[in-house]
Amino acid sequence: MLTPKEQIEIIKKGADAFVHEEELLRKLEKSYKEKKPLIVKLGLDPSAPDIHLGHAVVLRKAKQIQDLGHRAVIVIGDFTGRIGDPTGKTKGRKALDDGRVKENAKTYCEQIFKVLDRQKTEVRFNSEWLSGLTFENVIQLAATTTVARMMERDDFKTRFQNQNPIGIHEFFYPLMQAYDSVELKADIELGGTDQTFNVLMGRALQKFYNQEQQIAIFMPILEGLDGKEKMSKSLGNYIGVNEPSEVMFKKTMEIPDRLIIRYFELATDEHPQKIEMIKELLKRGINPRDIKLQLAGIITRLYHGHEKAEEAGKYFEAAFVRREIPADVPELLLDPDKDTVNDAISQFVTLGLVASKSDFLRLIKQGGVRIDGEKLLDDDRNRVLIHNEVMRIGKKKFIRFIK
Repeated sequence: MLTPKEQIEIIKKGADAFVHEEELLRKLEKSYKEKKPLIVKLGLDPSAPDIHLGHAVVLRKAKQIQDLGHRAVIVIGDFTGRIGDPTGKTKGRKALDDGRVKENAKTYCEQIFKVLDRQKTEVRFNSEWLSGLTFENVIQLAATTTVARMMERDDFKTRFQNQNPIGIHEFFYPLMQAYDSVELKADIELGGTDQTFNVLMGRALQKFYNQEQQIAIFMPILEGLDGKEKMSKSLGNYIGVNEPSEVMFKKTMEIPDRLIIRYFELATDEHPQKIEMIKELLKRGINPRDIKLQLAGIITRLYHGHEKAEEAGKYFEAAFVRREIPADVPELLLDPDKDTVNDAISQFVTLGLVASKSDFLRLIKQGGVRIDGEKLLDDDRNRVLIHNEVMRIGKKKFIRFIK
């Protein structure tokens, strides 16, 4: 196990803020002395089923702390998801029904283990303890804070000033998330900078219950491929953790040069010393594209393994450097991220790419259809098409899918 000071260097990598670093050092020293791992909490709200690299920023930090020998506890907010987090918007988030929460939570669990070590991760659902609270317990919980304190939260303040309604139940969301920390006796809680109020509420509630307060570590919001907006599926500027390796590699190559270091810090597990070396190379004038190739390989390897990452790199070289894919590939306007291969077959026939639907299905069985270099299998016919993907049909016919 690394010394406490060595651990802090890794834990601080890419973090936006700590509350409080000196307390963390004391916890690490005690953990090191007693050989007892710290409990690292990360709450996930199953409001959407898919995870992209922006969501994975806090997961990667949890993995780094986990690799230092500490215990990662993922709290799936199945109970709080049925209440709805205000989320910083001008109106409350619509609460999810129980079926959707469970479905999203299952998908979340499948994806988080692309980042975390399944054997070293504990997954808990906060309905385990929150659903068992009596009304008296809830009143006692509400008594731990004041309306004035709740109104310090920016979205509540803004909505109140704009005379937008605030449901009383919304005040309970940060309290319930904070109660998760009490239940787990969390030593560290991770969150994005948009979760500052909720995470700090956990510290306050632990103090009320005479527990040692958790350290709050806030990770920044990762910009998407456009280099401006927060990574978001709705904006199309995302890299999904479930995307094919070739797509992940190519998308990483599209990030602006000025974000190379930020992606190294937030989307990889590279040691801070290596990142400092990369900063120095960039200052000396090395071609950013060469560093970006390293970054694309590292990110793709994290989610797909070494072999797939190598194949994706070779495909990128062939398709976009040596231009084995023609520059004038015809484009097909579909609804990427929604339409599937099956949905597009009739269009392929109309465009003369194949003679018939059965001709296309025969080519799939023969291994003659690829999407961004990855062979399409018969079981992949319900695969959702992604913006800017290129399909090769046979040896010489290509089609690019666009929004």
